[in-house]
Amino acid sequence: MNDSKTLRAWWNDPVDYRWLVRTLAARAALGPLKVLIGVAGVGIAVMGAVIAGTPVGPPGRPGIASTVGVACGALWALRWWLLRWPSKTESLVLIGCADVLFTLEFLQVPDRLFAAMGAVLLVVTGSYLGFFHSARALAAHSAWSLLSVIVFSVRIATGGQDVRLALAVGLLLFVSVVSALPALQILYWLLRTESLSDPLTELLNRRGLETRLPRLVDQHPAICVMTLDLDRFKNVNDTWGHRVGDTVLVRTARRLHDAAGQDAVVARTGGEEFVVAAPIASAAARTEAERLRRAVAEPPETAVEVTASVGVAVYDASVCPRCPRPTPERLLQSADSAMYRAKQSGGNLVVVDELNPPREHEHPAPAPGSR
Repeated sequence: MNDSKTLRAWWNDPVDYRWLVRTLAARAALGPLKVLIGVAGVGIAVMGAVIAGTPVGPPGRPGIASTVGVACGALWALRWWLLRWPSKTESLVLIGCADVLFTLEFLQVPDRLFAAMGAVLLVVTGSYLGFFHSARALAAHSAWSLLSVIVFSVRIATGGQDVRLALAVGLLLFVSVVSALPALQILYWLLRTESLSDPLTELLNRRGLETRLPRLVDQHPAICVMTLDLDRFKNVNDTWGHRVGDTVLVRTARRLHDAAGQDAVVARTGGEEFVVAAPIASAAARTEAERLRRAVAEPPETAVEVTASVGVAVYDASVCPRCPRPTPERLLQSADSAMYRAKQSGGNLVVVDELNPPREHEHPAPAPGSR
């Protein structure tokens, strides 16, 4: 992947906020993280109380600005300590409000050099965004941070200080507050992407599938999960060697990725097992599975030919509006079970496991090569 493609992929990555929260909760890290975020609010409240009435603090004793800062810091801590982890929307609103509050509060500070130091707090909110939210959310934060740095620097220059000092402070804040966080988010995104990808085929691995499939299930009224297992693949490795076997796996991955389409999630979940999930209606599921089965079995560039047993699990809310929506885990289990039935029947077959009961008097005939 070249640099431009990497940057586009990073920019367009939606980031699965709920998956990140669930992962942290599963590893008992959410509680300590809530405590630490709340402690940051306490620190801000204490700082506001300490500088109130001092020469560097906002005007007044204690003054409206100091009172607002102390109150907001305390409320921030109580929110994180006493309430559940915020939703994605609330999370963005909280960080956006914190960004605005930091800038406006420190604009009230008469000591303009000390006020500029307050912009460093934007690193805290930016770090949170870089971990939990998308590049676009971080870009909005960076734009606000840049505007804040410019305003603080101009205040220093127009307040009787040396213009060179204002420029130096501005450059220091730009590097620490604006430019560093996107670079760190790109590094984090690359590491996360690598951990969710199969290094051989560059498809998603099982963990990557587990992050993408729930979102696909939630977003579409119809969902089709297909498990494909290459038939007698051990013979390929035994006859031709593992290097040729790897070539066959890469070829299969490429064919499935090209055939599945942009809306599909394609993953390699085991040695020779692949999963394709896509928003496909129940009536079209068998046809789509047959198309993928034929794509795998197309005459190869080399002498090594393979076929696949395909198990399909399909749920379609339009067929049965009152049927409970299956979990991603159940869809995968049903597709696996159907795939094993296809393999036990000789392989190179499609077996469909519909999770909706068929409509009354509806008995579709299986296609050739299907069961």
